Amino acid sequence: MLTEAGIETAAPEEKKLKAGFIYVGPPGDFGWTYGHDRGRTIVDDKFDWLETVTAESVAPADTGDYIDSMFEDGADIVFTTSFGYLEPTVKKGEDWPNKMLYHCSGGPLPYEQITGEEFKSNNVGFYFADFYQIYYMNGLMAGALTETNKIGYVAAHTTSEVVRHLDAFMLGAKEVNPDIQMKVVETGEWYDPGASTTATETLISWGADSIAFTVDSPAVVQTCQSHYEETGERVYSFSHYSPMKSQGSDVVLSGQLVKWEQLYEDLLLKARSGVIENFQHWRLLQSGAVEMGSAWNEPINPEFVDDLQAETVTDPVFGEISVYELIMNRLEQFKQLRVNYHPFTGPIYDSEGNLKLKEGQILHQDNLRFGMDWYIEGTIPPE
Repeated sequence: MLTEAGIETAAPEEKKLKAGFIYVGPPGDFGWTYGHDRGRTIVDDKFDWLETVTAESVAPADTGDYIDSMFEDGADIVFTTSFGYLEPTVKKGEDWPNKMLYHCSGGPLPYEQITGEEFKSNNVGFYFADFYQIYYMNGLMAGALTETNKIGYVAAHTTSEVVRHLDAFMLGAKEVNPDIQMKVVETGEWYDPGASTTATETLISWGADSIAFTVDSPAVVQTCQSHYEETGERVYSFSHYSPMKSQGSDVVLSGQLVKWEQLYEDLLLKARSGVIENFQHWRLLQSGAVEMGSAWNEPINPEFVDDLQAETVTDPVFGEISVYELIMNRLEQFKQLRVNYHPFTGPIYDSEGNLKLKEGQILHQDNLRFGMDWYIEGTIPPE
């Protein structure tokens, strides 16, 4: 490098950044951890100044030890990517005040609810790419195409995130089919393909002909596909976190996909400048970080578009409209900077008949994110 005086000097050293990622499951789960690792790989390949390290299948009780190890090995920032990592992440923020941490799916408010302690860590932030808008549209599809008036949901745990999603799925189904029922089965594990398979078989035996899920593997999709191949009876399902149409080409209607790389790129660029944003980063359809689709750039499996076009409903704004067109209109509404439609708008009753939202009332964002512990009317909660 030459100065204006023609003197050769050494080029300024590019600032490096080392980032650690702690996973609750294996990257090969084809779901939650696969999606995070895909995002990590994309940003790692994009930035020469970035080095990344990972730890997989980490139990929540071991989170603190892994954070310590990564920082001791030179990491500047650590991302902890599961709800169960919330408390140890915040605690380690206090132990490592000159390092940076981000926790996925939690936030200051649930931390205070869990621990009873005030959130004080300036070096800990939170991030999430949420699917409730997409689950609502998946519900429109399930409610329109059901022949049994029964749909199902496989839930790993009944956290606020999971209940928010299954409630949104039910709201969409009820919008086009007021007679719908939904049964929820809880597996108790984020990643347990065997338990997810058993839960799916239970819901099929009950009569569900569409099954959505929040678990970290494609087991639900695979079970629905196997059922179709063995019996000829179609039980619809949905891609979750990553495209799963390849696992169930005859049953995957649509799904919810995530581009974690968009969040990781933003947060890592800021971290490289020494900036940590210690609040909840909340990304919906408008951000482009999440996408509705059975596969990338395929909002609905083409095999089922005609079926959805054949089903019509009467909407207060759009009038008589096919369910397919309603879904596409909702998708465009959700992508706008100022979203003018919200699925959680009253009147809404819970599964015990209590009025939760009055006519025209919209659920407060903090309650939607962190306080969902009730089920929509017509839902059979997990035992």
